[in-house]
Amino acid sequence: MTDLHAAVDSYLTLRRSLGYQLTDHARLLPDFVDYLRRNDAEHVTTQLALAWAVQPSGAGPIWWRQRLGMVRGFAEYLHNLDPATEIPPRDLLPASQQRIAPYLYSDTDITTLMAAARDLKPPLRAATYETFIGLLVVTGLRLGEALALNRGDIDEPARLLRVRHAKRGSRRIPLHDTTICAVHNYFDTVDRHFPAPLSPALFVSIRGTRMNKDSLHATFPVLIDRAGLTGRGQRIRPRIHDLRHSFAVNQLLDWHRQRVDVDTRIPLLSAVLGHGDPVSTYWYLQAAPELFAVVGQRLDEVLGELP
Repeated sequence: MTDLHAAVDSYLTLRRSLGYQLTDHARLLPDFVDYLRRNDAEHVTTQLALAWAVQPSGAGPIWWRQRLGMVRGFAEYLHNLDPATEIPPRDLLPASQQRIAPYLYSDTDITTLMAAARDLKPPLRAATYETFIGLLVVTGLRLGEALALNRGDIDEPARLLRVRHAKRGSRRIPLHDTTICAVHNYFDTVDRHFPAPLSPALFVSIRGTRMNKDSLHATFPVLIDRAGLTGRGQRIRPRIHDLRHSFAVNQLLDWHRQRVDVDTRIPLLSAVLGHGDPVSTYWYLQAAPELFAVVGQRLDEVLGELP
């Protein structure tokens, strides 16, 4: 008989060695194993996996499907140790999440948004938001990744930014000289306000502590309104996460315009974005009319050259 709790630990250790954090898995898979024991089951069965997945009665089908997906991954691993393990089929609990098209920031949008940030008071707050937005624009960082940065994460000689708190382990992102210069100017501003640092954080609040999500989510909509930016379709206003999407799409647009083999560059973009699989990058880059237009133009050129 397989020790299922030990198997969960081994499974999580293996997956984490590949760069996955698996926070939800670590919380939910032991609960699933306890559920099996309460039902006197020595092996994973599809019936019990399905029953456990839909236990949260107030949740929606997407969360149920995600819970079942966690069990499926564990069952695929466990089947190698215990052939009696049943692997739930992938077509159980079908659910799809409607994805609202992101807002793609233009160069003019970015210029206007950063100008609005410079008008914030006091000056330290203005410098923090201008630099924060600028770094997201040129790196495609997730919000939490940027907030967790420390000054020491900038490797100036190598022109690299070390992202430690990422979904799939740490990664390094190349930085342009102009970005390093802008960050150093921001450090000078911070140091004038706090000669004795109160935090190792790259981005600080007006109190010298690490900048947090709450203040960011409160201030960013104000900047959007001051910049006069409005959403499109179902999106009421542009989000800060749309800066990440814009970075990815703009990089792909640049590659198309340079006439390079985009497919061979996708893994590079995936590495910068912190995606574990290039498939995630392809999925992330959809719903961009500007991209479709450039791809269509290249296709027309190719077809026009055919005999």
